[in-house]
Amino acid sequence: MAGKIKILSAGAVKPGLVPALATFQRETGNDIAIEFATAPAIRQRLSTGEAPDIVIAPPEVLDELAQTSKAAADCVTLGRIGVGVMVRDGAPLPRIATIEEFKQSLLNSQSIVFNQASTGLYIESLFARLGIAEQIESKITRYADFAAVRDHVSNGQGNEIAFGATTVIVENAGNGLRFVCPLPAELQNHTTYTAALTEQAGEPAHALLRYFATPAAKAIFNAAGIE
Repeated sequence: MAGKIKILSAGAVKPGLVPALATFQRETGNDIAIEFATAPAIRQRLSTGEAPDIVIAPPEVLDELAQTSKAAADCVTLGRIGVGVMVRDGAPLPRIATIEEFKQSLLNSQSIVFNQASTGLYIESLFARLGIAEQIESKITRYADFAAVRDHVSNGQGNEIAFGATTVIVENAGNGLRFVCPLPAELQNHTTYTAALTEQAGEPAHALLRYFATPAAKAIFNAAGIE
């Protein structure tokens, strides 16, 4: 019998997750309610007692869920997503093919924008590792999620450089944004996203988790840039 499935998910997987869920829903008749949030927001919502059937997040968030005994043993890895660079549509493209070009482009930029999700946390640590964090701090704008970064960049002006998960940048390219390219290989960071059942998940949620592991679902995720 069809049932209702409640999902709380990181936003980076949205471009692949939404079409995968549409296929599953069409084939099974299950009613799916999904909300997207950043990893810190997912942590906060789970800590206050929110009870979805499935949580999709980086492993460290799910590890914390498991420590509270609110997670079931079953989980499926959807894939990994890298960090990409974007600019306003029509703006000059920054040179970032090498580490030195990347650093110089950031130092020459007028503004640097990113979110406070997994991508943004990595970018913060990368700037520190490159030794330019203090030099560029005054140019940085941080937002809670990608949607706010997208709106800032698409409505911006001047020489701005922004960062986000490659999946959502590609999904929004053309809506005032231009995808420059992924970070250089030696600077790249991939975040893995896993779907985990919570303790109150019923059979429809178990069926959805099994679907995530099928070749058909994997093909949808891959097509969206979830490796």
